[in-house]
Amino acid sequence: MTGPHSHRLPAKLLSSRVNVLLVGAGGTGSRILERLVCLHRALIAKGHPHGLQVTVADPDRVSPANIGRQAFYRSDIGCFKADVLVNRANMALQGAKWTSIPAKVDTRSGMENVDLVIGAVDNRSARLGILRSLENCFGGVRYWLDTGNRSDDGQVVLGQVPSRKRETDDKLRLPHAGELYPELIDPAAEDPDEGPSCSLAEALEKQSLFINPTVADFAMAIVWNLFTQGQIDTHGAFINLRRMMVTPLKVDPEVWTRFGVVRDGRRHTVTRPSAKARPHGSTRRKRAAA
Repeated sequence: MTGPHSHRLPAKLLSSRVNVLLVGAGGTGSRILERLVCLHRALIAKGHPHGLQVTVADPDRVSPANIGRQAFYRSDIGCFKADVLVNRANMALQGAKWTSIPAKVDTRSGMENVDLVIGAVDNRSARLGILRSLENCFGGVRYWLDTGNRSDDGQVVLGQVPSRKRETDDKLRLPHAGELYPELIDPAAEDPDEGPSCSLAEALEKQSLFINPTVADFAMAIVWNLFTQGQIDTHGAFINLRRMMVTPLKVDPEVWTRFGVVRDGRRHTVTRPSAKARPHGSTRRKRAAA
């Protein structure tokens, strides 16, 4: 392993079933689910005793505009995306009992038994829901692998979210997407003009055809490296298909500091930028929303 710092996988995840929650089953999420099937098979082949137990959460149904860019076919139109993907995975794995939840994840979603949450969402409210739900867990630290993209570029960040009940914090805990990019968890910064596409052609005007599967590949490569090597020195990547460039995000407190991440041994509350900007007179509302 190169570099002065690395992150080690907790030993328990090498001997027990790994509970994964995939939030989002669209352009990136549907491709990630395909790779989770491959990852499960590979981990079992390499001696992991249980592999993955995956749950997919997404409230949307397959639409005609999804065909061609997402991992769906015309026969899937009208069905819940989560149900389609999970049924397909269970058939492919023969004996697997992965589950689907055709519903939204919000700040009150229970994630107590989840080891890894993979976010493949296209809005800030969903990211905030993932973060707050992980913070609301009774104790411990859980992985959050966030993925996102624009038309030709995207990012992948594997971070760890500590319970809000903790007072201390490991100085080498992997910072999550909300710490590195607080605007990503701020619904107030959402673009009100951004809506679903009505056709494949319209969707392709907004996003490159191959940005979603490329982001999915990099996301799952990080998980693959972590589980097969037991440690990683890179926990994220910034991908630009137009320029054919990839920039790694290293496991390095000096790099994290440049993003504004504070590591002093205490757990710091991650607050949305719009909540910070509110006047002191709205404290009660700020606490309820943050």
